Amino acid sequence: MIKNASRLGEVKEYYFSRKLREIAELRAAGKDVLNLGIGSPDLPPSQAVLDTLTEESAKENNHAYQSYSGLIELRTAFSNWYKKHYDVDLNPTNEVLPLIGSKEGIMHISMTYLEAGDEVLVPNPGYPAYRAVANLTGATIVDYDLKEENDWFPDLEALAKKDLSKVKIMWLNYPNMPTGTRATKAFFKKIIAFGKAHNILIVNDNPYSFILNEEPLSILSVEGAKDTALELNSLSKSHNMAGWRVGVLAGKAEYLQTILRFKSNMDSGMFKPLQLAAATALQNPKSWYDSLNVTYRERRETVFELLDLLDCQFDKDQVGMFVWAKIPEGYQTGFELSDEVLENTYVFITPGGIFGSNGDQYIRVSLCSKKEVFKEAIKRIKTAQIKAVNEEPTTVN
Repeated sequence: MIKNASRLGEVKEYYFSRKLREIAELRAAGKDVLNLGIGSPDLPPSQAVLDTLTEESAKENNHAYQSYSGLIELRTAFSNWYKKHYDVDLNPTNEVLPLIGSKEGIMHISMTYLEAGDEVLVPNPGYPAYRAVANLTGATIVDYDLKEENDWFPDLEALAKKDLSKVKIMWLNYPNMPTGTRATKAFFKKIIAFGKAHNILIVNDNPYSFILNEEPLSILSVEGAKDTALELNSLSKSHNMAGWRVGVLAGKAEYLQTILRFKSNMDSGMFKPLQLAAATALQNPKSWYDSLNVTYRERRETVFELLDLLDCQFDKDQVGMFVWAKIPEGYQTGFELSDEVLENTYVFITPGGIFGSNGDQYIRVSLCSKKEVFKEAIKRIKTAQIKAVNEEPTTVN
């Protein structure tokens, strides 16, 4: 065997990659596993998006390599979308960089700015990709805590007392995943001031702002934010286009041009019909988002019922396509509850600990299944030998 590169030292296989393999093995053995873990939308994009892809794919001159910077039609569509929904002005020629999914952007930003000797602030709990990519760069990870008692926001005063001289990037994710905490303008103003004071590039990962959230907000709406902040966004969740892999990086032209130096060596642009279809998606009327949220709202009510059954505690005001819930007493971690439910009912629920140690006492349920699936999960849990269901309740919702 050829020895792997040392940069893989702390990088493990993505949790959901392993879990999907386990679920596939159970299904191959004849078990009907209900996967309530992964946030992959089960609904289609708008019909106009599908029509654009079909029409443009039929044109014989639309199959060549494309610009590394993306089509001007797509960049303009993103610029208009940001203005319409976030009240943010972006120059489509140099402040918008389309991506093959926003996850790609996490890698590009990190590889552009981080190396051994640098430090990067990573939320705990938070999206595991921030940590994995930081390890690949050789940079040192510095956890910052998100805790329920602080409404899942960082304690910036406590952070400011630390030695931040080596920190280059701070990863931010609001509306937050996994906790469902929505952003506020006041918080974004504080974090921009924090970034400027400590010479840190603040990167907000913002794919959930249209899901069960009446007031989409961008960090770039704060005056002066472009000097110290970038924002990642995506069509995966907001437009039901997860498999299409369309995202965007928005911010100051100088930052984007530097990141493009790395990105242009990694890909050869996106399929032109796909970019044009994405531009169509960004023109969806508000009624389309409203209709989508009617579905998610109905599903969320059923998930609340499921979590009540498990004697979990949760905030009904959280946003995004997941529900984050605290496990009942009697369980050491969310992993224990998740494993018990899977073993006894063949229902998979994500343990919060995969997002960091501050998530150990929580679980997360995805809203990306039909209501009937959640009803079936409830039925199975009611009849199963699960400690949280069969013991007297120890917590009050």
